[in-house]
Amino acid sequence: MRWPRFHTLRARLTAGLLVLLAVGCAAVGGAAVWELNGFLTDRLDQQLADAGNAFPASLEHPGGARDDHDGDERGDTRRQASGTLGARIVGGEVTNAAVVRPGGSVGGVVGVRVDGGDARALAAVPRDGHGHGVDLSGLGDYRVMAWPGRDGDTLITGLPLEPVEAAVHRLEIVAGGVFGLALAGAGVAGALWVRWSLRPLSHIADTATQVSGLPLADGTVALPARVPDARPRSEEVEQVTGAFNRMLGHVERALTRRQRSEERLRSFSADASHELRTPVASVRGHAELALLHPGPLPPEVRRALERITAESARMGVMVDDLLLLARLDAGRPLDLRSVDLTRLVLDVVTDARAAGPEHRWVLDLPQEPVVVSGDRHRLHQLLANLTANARLHTPPGTTVTVAVTREDGGAARVTVADDGPGVPSPLRAHLFERFVHGDGPRGAEGGGTGLGLSIVAAVAAAHGGSATVTSEPGATEFTVRLPRNPPTGPRATPDGGGAADG
Repeated sequence: MRWPRFHTLRARLTAGLLVLLAVGCAAVGGAAVWELNGFLTDRLDQQLADAGNAFPASLEHPGGARDDHDGDERGDTRRQASGTLGARIVGGEVTNAAVVRPGGSVGGVVGVRVDGGDARALAAVPRDGHGHGVDLSGLGDYRVMAWPGRDGDTLITGLPLEPVEAAVHRLEIVAGGVFGLALAGAGVAGALWVRWSLRPLSHIADTATQVSGLPLADGTVALPARVPDARPRSEEVEQVTGAFNRMLGHVERALTRRQRSEERLRSFSADASHELRTPVASVRGHAELALLHPGPLPPEVRRALERITAESARMGVMVDDLLLLARLDAGRPLDLRSVDLTRLVLDVVTDARAAGPEHRWVLDLPQEPVVVSGDRHRLHQLLANLTANARLHTPPGTTVTVAVTREDGGAARVTVADDGPGVPSPLRAHLFERFVHGDGPRGAEGGGTGLGLSIVAAVAAAHGGSATVTSEPGATEFTVRLPRNPPTGPRATPDGGGAADG
């Protein structure tokens, strides 16, 4: 048997209350029925004791006595209740048996035939003057009492148990109805009481639901109002409410500190990137100017100047990337225009084919142009970073497939897939974070600054889209989804702005 499952505390408390009440009602009802049955049975025993053995003793008179019209020719029915049984047993056999007809002495008696089973049941009744219950097939349940007769026989007087059983059964019906109504009323009242008592917990759950729906990861630190004091007041509820409110306070303070720390870090990154652009460009310019000197340069000096030029160019790219991310974090507006993604992908793959001729580049473009509203310069950088990532982190001979499709909802989807070695599992969850590098052909030395994919995710988010990756050995796919029109107004994630603009 499978018991019903109650998924709410309210239902469990109400069900427990009803179960306890039902057990209590059953105990009270059972005790009342048992007590009434015992009381009425004792009354029958007293009535049998008062009646004595006169009626069964009178049954041994011969049936041909003179009729004096007093009704005792076949038995003495005086003071005998209707249905009284009288029986005379000699040698274990019933020799005489009769029942008083309705009407007492006026109605007389009716002789009854006793079969073997009933005879044995009557013969087994102890002659102790105490009441005993027997079940007679022809008469029903009887309460009987036996006495020794003067002739060595046994005299039995009995009264039917039907009135006792009827009274007990009526009490069972009445008690069942009353207790049923009481349980129904208690169930309704108990459900209302439990609901009222659990109102403070409902307030806590509502507040927790509001907090769980807040975009806390995006810098939101304004938590909803604390859980108010509610009736009914109890020590346990006050403890839970106080602990929950203190936890909200700790969370809010931690979020505020984190937000301030991130703002300081972004400000530093933007300021440092902006300030570094001029000296880095100056170093690179002086190195290139020195290389243009008409006079002969020692090989060591020329090699040093070439390395300075290369590293300053690499540092300039990193500074531009950091400045772009800082501006995206700051929510600078996009230069939204109609952008043909198919044409943009074609241009980016052409550039990638020139930069990485050792790879096999495949285009999968639809017949109709896929147009979105976006910042063309930022989207170009997004696609260029994806193709550069595939080129730098896969071995020569890898096939890179770039595809553009229009989804059913109107969003555009750009995928860059390759059959290279794949992204290591520990790296996959952090791939779009800043300064994340891999190693080996999927991230070997000289791979990049570790900012390319973070820029991809930031630009996609600035357009209201997303960037995801799936990877296994021999099949890696980066997917960027862009809505037809970016959302307007404040966005939950940092939005885009100009990158290389001064």
